[in-house]
Amino acid sequence: MWRRVTSVSHLTFAHKSTVNKNACTFKCWESFTTEIPRKEKTTYQRAKTPFITFVLGGPGSGKGTQCMKIVENFGFTHLSAGELLRREIASNSADGIMILNTIKEGKIVPSELTIKLIQKEMELSDNYKFLIDGFPRSEDNRKAFEQIFGAEPDVVLFFDCPEDEMVKRVLNRNQGRVDDNIDTIKKRLKVFTALNLPVVNHYLEKGKLYKINGVGTVDEIYKQVHPVFSSFHFEKCCVVD
Repeated sequence: MWRRVTSVSHLTFAHKSTVNKNACTFKCWESFTTEIPRKEKTTYQRAKTPFITFVLGGPGSGKGTQCMKIVENFGFTHLSAGELLRREIASNSADGIMILNTIKEGKIVPSELTIKLIQKEMELSDNYKFLIDGFPRSEDNRKAFEQIFGAEPDVVLFFDCPEDEMVKRVLNRNQGRVDDNIDTIKKRLKVFTALNLPVVNHYLEKGKLYKINGVGTVDEIYKQVHPVFSSFHFEKCCVVD
């Protein structure tokens, strides 16, 4: 089981971050360790460094479907920001009510709340490879993530898909979601274009972005995705003993 520890250093990913190195001094960050009993004392050993992939794309761009294939072939843990938010809504908590009203208005949920939900799932996981689907959705999201984690993602996938195709897919999926109606879809796409594309451009400039053509069959699209992860020589098994 992954556990939290207090550290005076940064959580570092495969690629070095340019985040202010003093931001996390004497701060409790989400480190990943395995607990090992030895001579009736508890000691800790650092596990593999977390490998984080952001998966970006508008509603209906197909990113969720492709995440399922990445999980199947490379053993990642899939964390859908949207699903985590919907789960919180279903809990009828105060945060859930606020999230519901925000989504209905086609706005972005506060960064700190989404990150808190993501962190919780990461802490509960035995994996070190994570797909964070649908986050960050804005520059505020991105900056908050990098400040809280003290690091950048290793890889960023961006599923580029025409608006009319995304609208058609969302309407056809008929999942009974509060945000799957034509008016809300249009609001979401407008918000996505305004807020998410600066994030895409930021990681493009960083050399971390992989642009995927989101039009085609599932297998055709996955042919573009597979080489991104095969280049890292991941093993499918990902549970730490």
